[in-house]
Amino acid sequence: MNKYELMFIISSKVSEEKREELISKFKAYVEAHKGTVDGVDKIGMKKFAYPIDFTNEGYYVIFNMNMEPSEVEAMNKLMTITEGVVRQMFVRK
Repeated sequence: MNKYELMFIISSKVSEEKREELISKFKAYVEAHKGTVDGVDKIGMKKFAYPIDFTNEGYYVIFNMNMEPSEVEAMNKLMTITEGVVRQMFVRK
């Protein structure tokens, strides 16, 4: 099991309760696949350096987690097709 940092951006068009649902959904996904989430940092709304999908800001969230490498790729694909997620990036620590 490897340590990862996951940073993802939720669209500013998403409501606050839907945003919390997305965060808990991804946390539950990690835990359901035998991983652990050591910390969740909700950074909040920040402006983008350039427009993405015609928006100029998004809600940033960082997970510090332990997970199997094969599950990281599956989670990346899930996040790519999830509505409301603008970008995501996994970094192995």
